[in-house]
Amino acid sequence: MTVLSVKNLVKSMGNRVIIKDISFDVEGGEVFGFLGPNGAGKTTTIKMILGLLSIDSGEIFVNNHPVKKEFEAALDGIAGIVENPDMYGYMSGLDNLKLYANARGGVSKERIDEVVEQVGLSLRIKEKVKKYSLGMKQRLAIALCMISKPKILILDEPTNGLDPAGIKELRELLKHLAHNEGMTVFVSSHLLSEMQLMCDRVCIIDNGALLGTMDVQSLGQAGDSDSYRFKLRPLDKASELINAEMPDRIVKYFEDGVELKVSTDEEAAQITSWLSSQGVLVLGMERTEITLEDMFMNITGGGKQIG
Repeated sequence: MTVLSVKNLVKSMGNRVIIKDISFDVEGGEVFGFLGPNGAGKTTTIKMILGLLSIDSGEIFVNNHPVKKEFEAALDGIAGIVENPDMYGYMSGLDNLKLYANARGGVSKERIDEVVEQVGLSLRIKEKVKKYSLGMKQRLAIALCMISKPKILILDEPTNGLDPAGIKELRELLKHLAHNEGMTVFVSSHLLSEMQLMCDRVCIIDNGALLGTMDVQSLGQAGDSDSYRFKLRPLDKASELINAEMPDRIVKYFEDGVELKVSTDEEAAQITSWLSSQGVLVLGMERTEITLEDMFMNITGGGKQIG
């Protein structure tokens, strides 16, 4: 079921078109990645989704409610963090949650305890926020968003500044919220590797234009054919044989081997056997799967690299 739909969205600032007629749909219960370099238009799009910027043309639907015409109904089921979350450092994490809950009204103590447990802050929730790490502050900010039980959680570059441990904790939290709690998570980033680990689908944007949307789980099977990396010795002899007998299979050479286009494991085994019979030692062989970076470079025709 589609919970967020962006249709032919356009936004200009001055004489410059920032968002250029982009369209995409986000499904319920998925982690949807919005991937692009800094300045691509990610934050501008997010601000329009959250009602923080006006829409020049096009339409945004949240849970089938148009943001333009049914603003309150559209934003009722959505929560988001754009840039740095605002919290009171001199107060505890728990007091920040209580303050927000009181301002909203109708939030029970049980609900506060529940979100604290979900974001993994139970042991530190009574400490002052100024003592929190950046990762803990990010999780507390997510807890603040979750108090209202939103159907959609939108996060703009949430891993910025986090160390590897903090990134992993946040990644696992967001995947849990989507896959186990049924919340839709929309997350923007310029980090290819992180999006590949975190998301179910990824939408790529560059210079305000949409370049494509893809299923992350299918990346390993994407492309014209699979390839394998062979670690070989001596490489000069192996290169001579491969260039003579199978030049069309060559993807690229490395310091210790070569990557070849190979369709099946059996075919890879045959190549290994042939090289061995020619006096080439095969020290290792592994399948090479296509990555988001490969996909981005394919879509853009080898253009600017993200991350």
